Amino acid sequence: MAGSGFGKSFRVTTFGESHGAALGAVVDGVPAGISLSEEDIQKFLDRRRPGTSSVTTSRNESDKCRIYSGVFGGLTTGTPVMVMVENTSQRSQDYDELAIIYRPGHADFGYDSKYGFRDYRGGGRSSGRETIGRVIAGAIASKALDMLGIKVEAFTQSIGNVYARELNLEECSQNDIYMPDNEAALKAVELIKKAKSDKDSLGGIIGCIATGVMPGLGEPVFDKLDARLSAAIMSIGAIKGVEFGAGFHVSTMTGSQNNDPFYIDEDDEGIHIRKKTNMSGGILGGISDGSPIIINAAIKPTPSIAMEQDTVNAVNEEVKLEIKGRHDPVVVPRAVVVVESMVAITIFDMVLENMKCRMDNVLKIYKK
Repeated sequence: MAGSGFGKSFRVTTFGESHGAALGAVVDGVPAGISLSEEDIQKFLDRRRPGTSSVTTSRNESDKCRIYSGVFGGLTTGTPVMVMVENTSQRSQDYDELAIIYRPGHADFGYDSKYGFRDYRGGGRSSGRETIGRVIAGAIASKALDMLGIKVEAFTQSIGNVYARELNLEECSQNDIYMPDNEAALKAVELIKKAKSDKDSLGGIIGCIATGVMPGLGEPVFDKLDARLSAAIMSIGAIKGVEFGAGFHVSTMTGSQNNDPFYIDEDDEGIHIRKKTNMSGGILGGISDGSPIIINAAIKPTPSIAMEQDTVNAVNEEVKLEIKGRHDPVVVPRAVVVVESMVAITIFDMVLENMKCRMDNVLKIYKK
């Protein structure tokens, strides 16, 4: 199966299936000298771990990680970093009846059409548990970005029709759904519980803000920063749309409303070119402009629902389906760290790419 790798200079390959022995990632291109421990990675994994609240699946995986290579004495060595998480709470019998049935909203039919064979236990490679490898790599990228003064923070912007009206990021850790508005979070949790009792599910929007990104990051034309970020985020299974800054609202604006006026700002560090607004979301012409990078990602409702649905099977029969097993009524809260990880991976990859765009950058490294 091709397509399990992402990145150029910071290359991430994920592996494993939902009901296989283990999942993880191999990350190549990690510079030597980054402080990294299993605890650093575990903090990220715990944010996507199932069974941690009333609004997530009851599949209670510990998702304990182990570093197998690329770290010595608490520092990365410059060799590939391999990290793995064992599966410990599989209930494959829950999926026996799905061996030949195509679940609506899932990848079953596509996988059968492409490969002529599929692992039907929990979706196999198409399962949300594949994102464990992404989060592992995101933790490593985030450690590197910290050293550069770059911070990436994702959060739940909305669940169903309930939106965060405030942006108090410190409140994200004070509720079960990582929403930066505790009052809205209470309403969203009730909405999730109702959907679950109705044997249904919900979607939502994840917001992400990257600060400290210097102007000039991104490659023109096909490797624009927003193009690479879009590809990274859209590769996450449940994502159905991505927007930057004012996003799709720009289609209703005039040029004078959409353009961000520049101005000169002077402080102790010198003279800076700033923007009065940030409709562009921190990216102009595919290159960062020094403003916060603002991203929204739309997530579809969880396709695994207990409500009876019409579908077909692999022998061309129309059948009824009620999905059993342990599933999230909404995946948005657990996907927050996944979006954050893919943004961190992409930004750090492009930081490394950016180092070779000018000869003076090369001379800083090689000048004796």
